[in-house]
Amino acid sequence: MNARALVKKLNLSQEALERVKQSVKAAEEKTSGEIVLALAAESSDYSFWELFAAALVSLALSLLALPFADEVRDFYESLNWTAPEWYLPAAYLFFAFLLILLLFVLFNLILPLDRIVIPKAFKKRTASARAMRAFFELGVHSTRERTGILIFVSYLERQVRILADEGIAKKIGPDLWSLIAGELAEEIGKKNSEAAFCGAVQKCGELLAQYFPADINDNPDELDDGVVILER
Repeated sequence: MNARALVKKLNLSQEALERVKQSVKAAEEKTSGEIVLALAAESSDYSFWELFAAALVSLALSLLALPFADEVRDFYESLNWTAPEWYLPAAYLFFAFLLILLLFVLFNLILPLDRIVIPKAFKKRTASARAMRAFFELGVHSTRERTGILIFVSYLERQVRILADEGIAKKIGPDLWSLIAGELAEEIGKKNSEAAFCGAVQKCGELLAQYFPADINDNPDELDDGVVILER
């Protein structure tokens, strides 16, 4: 899924993205902290799980079809085919292979199916790992006072992570960030993406302002305020 498809899935127009960007700017005016918002279509390539699930389903359907071997043989004979004895198992193998390919493509194209075949625990781990990688890729760790936070959303996994740098972690525990992340995930699920992002940014900004108020004489904007679309 490319960036355009991702923002469309989230019902985010260019105007909506700009409003989210302005909400980040407004939040950062009150704090020395930096807020980065990143979106990913998916946190990993799940081809292994898609292929594994396709193979399992194909095997199950092939086993269910075994009791109908006589009917399959009669069908071939009705076509006046003259074939060696191995034609029946070969036909089963051939159709099982085609079924694997078809299911693999379906699992790739249809997100609800993809979400079903990928283990929930694995999706959580990959989302956490991708969020941590984005934290460093986007420079959230490199602010002057180590007061950056990353709001990370992974669409396929329906996972949200909020990661705070060490300067923030010394004063604000992870439970508060987890609470905001849970609310953000819930609102995105309700198709209220713009309001969800702006609300999460506002809450993060208010929390940061309590512990890291802005210095009116020295409050540089160190990181990009716009929504970052991450490539896989």
